[in-house]
Amino acid sequence: PEGVRTQRLLTVVKARAIQQVKTEPTDKVNTWPHLMLAEFSALLAVTGVLVILSIILQAPLLDPANFNATPNPSKAPWYFLGLQELLSYFDPQIAGVTVPTIVGLIGFMAIPYVDRNPSTRPSDRKFAIMLYTLFMAGSATLTIVGVLFRGLGFNFAYPWNDGVFFDDIKDWVSFE
Repeated sequence: PEGVRTQRLLTVVKARAIQQVKTEPTDKVNTWPHLMLAEFSALLAVTGVLVILSIILQAPLLDPANFNATPNPSKAPWYFLGLQELLSYFDPQIAGVTVPTIVGLIGFMAIPYVDRNPSTRPSDRKFAIMLYTLFMAGSATLTIVGVLFRGLGFNFAYPWNDGVFFDDIKDWVSFE
C-alpha cells in the first residue's frame, strides 16, 4: 500500500529489565561512629599522657614579662627561629620578605606544575620528595642553629663550650 512504511522487528525484548542492577559489596566504613570513635579515643589518650607528663615534670611558669629587662639573647619562639636565623645572614628585605614570598608562595604553588607525575606512589615521585626534603632540611638546619648555636647577643656560640641559652627552661631541665 502506498504511504505505509513497514518496519522490521530486530529483537524481542522480554518483560523484565534489560540491565540487571546488582549491588556489589563495598569495603566502606561510615565515618560516624567508626572513625570518630577512634579519633576521639586517640585524643583522650594523648591528652591524658600530656596531663600526666605535666604533673610529673612540674614545669614552672616564668615571671610576667618585664619590658625593662630584655633577656639576653632575645630569641623568637622555636617556630620562628629559622626566620630569625635567616635575618642574621641577610638584609631584612631579602630574608623577611623576598625569600618567604619566593619559597612560600611562588615555590610551593609551582610544585604541582613542575612535578606533573600523576602517580601517588612515593617511589615514583622522586622530584617532589627531593624538593620537600630540601625545604625541610634547610628549615631544620636554620632552626637548630638558632636554638643551639646562638648565645649572648645572638652571637654564634658552641653549646658544648658556652652552654645552651634558654632562659625559660634552665630551671627545670638539666643538660649534664
